[in-house]
Amino acid sequence: MGDGVVSKSPAPLALPDLPAAKLARSFRRNAPGYLFLAPWLLGFAVFTVGPALASLYLSFTDYDLVRAPELVGLANYVRIATADPKFAASIHVTFIYVILSVPLKLAFALVIALVLNRGIAGLPLYRAIFYLPSLLGSSVAIAVLWRQLFAADGLVNAVLGHFGYAGPSWISNPRYSLYTLVLLSVWQFGSPMIIFLAGLRQMPRDVYEAASIDGASKLRQFFRITLPLLSPVIFFNAIVQTIDAFRAFTPAFVISGGSGGPINSTLFYTLYLYQEAFGNFRMGYASALAWVLMIIIALFTVFSFLTSRYWVYYDE
Repeated sequence: MGDGVVSKSPAPLALPDLPAAKLARSFRRNAPGYLFLAPWLLGFAVFTVGPALASLYLSFTDYDLVRAPELVGLANYVRIATADPKFAASIHVTFIYVILSVPLKLAFALVIALVLNRGIAGLPLYRAIFYLPSLLGSSVAIAVLWRQLFAADGLVNAVLGHFGYAGPSWISNPRYSLYTLVLLSVWQFGSPMIIFLAGLRQMPRDVYEAASIDGASKLRQFFRITLPLLSPVIFFNAIVQTIDAFRAFTPAFVISGGSGGPINSTLFYTLYLYQEAFGNFRMGYASALAWVLMIIIALFTVFSFLTSRYWVYYDE
């Protein structure tokens, strides 16, 4: 130009980063991870989500594995709520089992963890021995062993006989049969014990030293320091063990021979579900029972999380 001023061309406008383009770049960047996750995602969809959705559909049908499912609407759920005495009996037995077995198992596991946390010699060996029953889990072999122990001519009554006491048939007596299953559950305390022991190992020693200097007794330290600091671990163990207790099946099935024991004294909810599905071939009704159980467990879990703010303490 005549005045000597050089004009500059305007900078090109930046195009907006479209969502589709961002998604494509993100997919290319994470493609290896998705590839490695693909087998698990496929198995989750085929073996978990698929059967769950199928059972939800079947819960609204009349299905016996032979004829095609016939839609009946809410009839299965109405029958559960109003016209099934065995449902009420199974709920009663299951709730008693949960209420008794879970606190006793957690208390026993915590006591053993406190003993092992004192630094005794051979700790790895004791941990392995105590964890062994939980490792075996709810296996058929353990249930058969338990049935033999508490039978009328079993080892428990043989030991009692040496002291002049004739024990009953613990398995076939409705007054005691459920408590033998509770005892079996408590005996398998290894899994929560290991978790409690891990939590105790993370306790700050200086807090206990300060409490000792202030004159706090061991009992006071336990209730004022150990339990509050361990409350997240207790909460986790309580959730896991309660869900496992609601889902208990194998011990009741093996010990009672699949019948639910004398006068339904060991008729666990899952055992009744099994009877309806594979004994009476009412798959639609059994699917409805399964979803009712899922709702019960979900409600308990939600209630536990809502109330945890009042007794579970987390480090800030």
